[in-house]
Amino acid sequence: MAASLRDVASRAGVSVRTVSNVISGAGPVAPATRERVQRVLDELQYRPNLAARQLRGGRTGVVGLVVPELTSAYFAELAGLVVDAARERGWTVLVEQSGGTAEGERQLLDDTERRGLDGLLVSPWSLAPEEVLRRVGGRPLVVLGERDPAGLADHVTVDNVAAARAATAHLIGMGRRRVAAVGLQPHLTNATAAHRLDGYRLALSEAGMRPDSDLEIAVSTLHRDEGVRAMETLLARPTPPDAVFCFSDGLALGALRTILRRGLRVPDDVAVVGFDDIEDGRYAVPSLTTVTPDKPQIAARALQCLADRLGTAASAAAQRIVVPHRLTVRESTAGLT
Repeated sequence: MAASLRDVASRAGVSVRTVSNVISGAGPVAPATRERVQRVLDELQYRPNLAARQLRGGRTGVVGLVVPELTSAYFAELAGLVVDAARERGWTVLVEQSGGTAEGERQLLDDTERRGLDGLLVSPWSLAPEEVLRRVGGRPLVVLGERDPAGLADHVTVDNVAAARAATAHLIGMGRRRVAAVGLQPHLTNATAAHRLDGYRLALSEAGMRPDSDLEIAVSTLHRDEGVRAMETLLARPTPPDAVFCFSDGLALGALRTILRRGLRVPDDVAVVGFDDIEDGRYAVPSLTTVTPDKPQIAARALQCLADRLGTAASAAAQRIVVPHRLTVRESTAGLT
């Protein structure tokens, strides 16, 4: 017979309410108590009765995560971290990809009520946060990324301007004077590329250097093939760059391949920096210097926002949380060791 909440509470020496708080992640529980209850939950292989939970409290224990694409290593890694962190709360995550289009985002958000989701984490590329909020039907919402909801919903993001500035300053500090930027996306409204471009130009200005439109390359996606195309364009210039800041690691990996195929050396002839710190970049040859956002903290803080909204902070003011980042220096700027 399946274990009940009362069985778990009895063995853990706590109240049924405490067990419920541990499972939902929505109530205050001391860390030691939470650990003890979770250990008993695991021992008894407790599985929540989602139908009964919904009837009792309007909760299913299921939250949604909507990202633009799962073919992107960054979003795939983030989705895995969200699933792992949610499991610790006893939650299930329904992961969907919108394609980054307004139509795709509307379709998934309009489906929220039918799917019985308790709350949503959404990384919108096309819809304004106001429309996202309207379409989720009053359910708790956390916006991920650069579409600032202006206090209408909780927001978890990275300081892309500061991160891009640090990446570009690192290249300039190496003595590079023709630093290219690969990743402009004027066709999108999500502001990620715009903020990274701002940081890139700010670092140039602080070094007394002027932006050069020939060194700023637009792309249709942040994937490897666009990095290849962009680098081929740059190397065809009369005076090619001696450093490249790519707005994603995917772009950087494509750029690396093109540079090496041309018989050039990295970082001697062209130094390369990416953004996102995906796993492939750590094992590339040369390994990739990159901006490392704290992805585990993005997942944890976003889920905590949902838990707060489902608990005692349902009507509290929306939070804007900026998670840390760092520049991780590897062989594409430091050379082989």
